[in-house]
Amino acid sequence: MDGSPPPRPALSIADLVADGLADAEQAPVLEQVVQDFRLRLTPQMRAASALSDGVARQFVPSAAELIQRPEDSLDPIGDDVHAPVPGLTHRYPDRVILHVTKTCEVYCRFCFRRETVGDTGHLPPDQLEAALDYIAQTPAIWEVILTGGDPLVLSPRRIADLMARLTAIAHVGVIRLHTRVPVVAPDRITDALIAALRLHPSVWVVVHTNHADELTHEARAALARLADAGVPLLAQTVLLREVNDNANALEDLFCALIRLRVKPYYLHHCDLARGAGHFRTTIAAGQAIMTALRGRLSGTCLPTYVLDIPGGFGKVPIGPDYLLADGQSWRVTDPNGQIHRYDDPVKS
Repeated sequence: MDGSPPPRPALSIADLVADGLADAEQAPVLEQVVQDFRLRLTPQMRAASALSDGVARQFVPSAAELIQRPEDSLDPIGDDVHAPVPGLTHRYPDRVILHVTKTCEVYCRFCFRRETVGDTGHLPPDQLEAALDYIAQTPAIWEVILTGGDPLVLSPRRIADLMARLTAIAHVGVIRLHTRVPVVAPDRITDALIAALRLHPSVWVVVHTNHADELTHEARAALARLADAGVPLLAQTVLLREVNDNANALEDLFCALIRLRVKPYYLHHCDLARGAGHFRTTIAAGQAIMTALRGRLSGTCLPTYVLDIPGGFGKVPIGPDYLLADGQSWRVTDPNGQIHRYDDPVKS
């Protein structure tokens, strides 16, 4: 035994219909949808979906996924453009993304890697070797980000091996893991997994969660196990139409995360993934939400609202602009919408 839970049973459209999560009349269309981007849902999120539209909309297939828009892209954030070897994205000088697997415990219907996630499994050994060799031979790489797919679908044994090999590369100072597992499959957060994570002296776990209703009792307990073990926790959230595109929903989520010792890190503007147009809001709508939250929440609760520029040109903050140049001064808008003047120091 390697410490992993047993394999999850397959899930079908018929199961969703039986749960009341899908309409029987739409079943033939939904079967067509999952032929293009497969269905996967853990028991925890299946139960949460039955109770919350904000959860169900993220995981239950929709006929809207068959609609393709002109702006849709097969590689929205340019993974392929910046791939020096298979399985590795080197977009910024000091860090790389290592796609250790293309499997997840759940398949989000808005996934920006939906063209590859679910279609292939773990990175083959020869490609993993090439990726690790590239990292070892590139001293500028200070941080390695494990993603996929979801790196925590790997067994604790495989994670421990990977952590040990990365730890042996002297210039790798930080390992970051991007994952949904603590929330959607909390039974995977075992003592063996935590021990594997702690093999490197500086490991950060970034949890993907979009709605407070995902934070079940089991998910909260899993996050507590990680925090109690000294693993620093961040969270990233995607702004999604009819899931969390209002200040109340995001306030509930961000406050819940802070109580769980998870720092909200990024609020992502939804990427231009094929078939995900029905999830996208406007940037102006996102900025208005962030303006409202700035006046309601402490800074610890607030993430940075970012856009991953299509084509692989990197992330940029797109939060509301509170400053407007006015000659030698600035006009500053406070969280209540009042305007104030601020003068820069006079050069001596």
